[in-house]
Amino acid sequence: MDPNGRNRRKRGRPIHGWVVLDKPLGLGSTKAVAAVRRLMDAQKAGHAGTLDPLATGLLPIALGEATKTVPFLMDAPKSYDFDIAFGTSTETLDAEGAVTGASDVRPTRAQIEAVLPRFVGAVEQVPPKYSAIRIDGKRAYDLARAGAAVEMKTRTVRIDALRLVSHDGDGVSLLVDCGKGTYVRSLARDICVATGAEGHISRLRRTRVGPFGLAQSLTLDALAELCDGARADEGCLPLSTALDDIPVLAVTDPQAIHLKQGRAIAAPQSLQTSAPHDREWILAEAEGSPVALCQPRDGRLWPKRVFNI
Repeated sequence: MDPNGRNRRKRGRPIHGWVVLDKPLGLGSTKAVAAVRRLMDAQKAGHAGTLDPLATGLLPIALGEATKTVPFLMDAPKSYDFDIAFGTSTETLDAEGAVTGASDVRPTRAQIEAVLPRFVGAVEQVPPKYSAIRIDGKRAYDLARAGAAVEMKTRTVRIDALRLVSHDGDGVSLLVDCGKGTYVRSLARDICVATGAEGHISRLRRTRVGPFGLAQSLTLDALAELCDGARADEGCLPLSTALDDIPVLAVTDPQAIHLKQGRAIAAPQSLQTSAPHDREWILAEAEGSPVALCQPRDGRLWPKRVFNI
């Protein structure tokens, strides 16, 4: 609303869905979101999981009402392929930071493969001090850049698989499937420590985020070409794509109206008798269009996130 009490019209198109960006090297996540929003002429945009400027790969960007599903993708499993360069360790654990240690130790393929099982399952990990984690309300990387003493607390992360792809003596390439909150830079550091070497991440690429893979991704150039050809919507996946593991319930038009107004509807008998862990969230759809994310309780479906589409 402007100073005269009039409602301001939102700038951009009311477009709702996901653009799965293959983020290029050197571009920050915030700038990537801004670029996609500008190309798509979208009213609102946000991303699901920060990707460092020195990393490439999948950065799912939510447009419009899809921003309400971002938390579900933030919690989703992710996959990365990455390289470790042996010889020097750095302050940032990647190629950007100042060198903090050097060694002539070059682990063999067998030595690396011998330590990898230590890093599968529930793993205790210390995040990098150059990370977006908040400490007393401030980002760790801001504190580190200001020269403040930063103490990162150990936390437990989940690593589902860790595989060696290639080894050339001075470095190694690996693939990792992991859960929320895993720092691949810290994983690389810990692998180096376990083999007695100094090293750092020299390449990092995210290849999967939940249901999204590289096959569904677009580069900024490809997206720009679609937009220039008035085919921008071809680059946008449906909002519900990020919710592929959530049960879908078809509702009638009257039920959809109740949910959109924030009112509960009667839950089907099948939901009332299912196990609790199977019914934490339900996606209500009317004629194939998402209406609301609901939680069953006391025999009713309660809308928690309503989609204004």
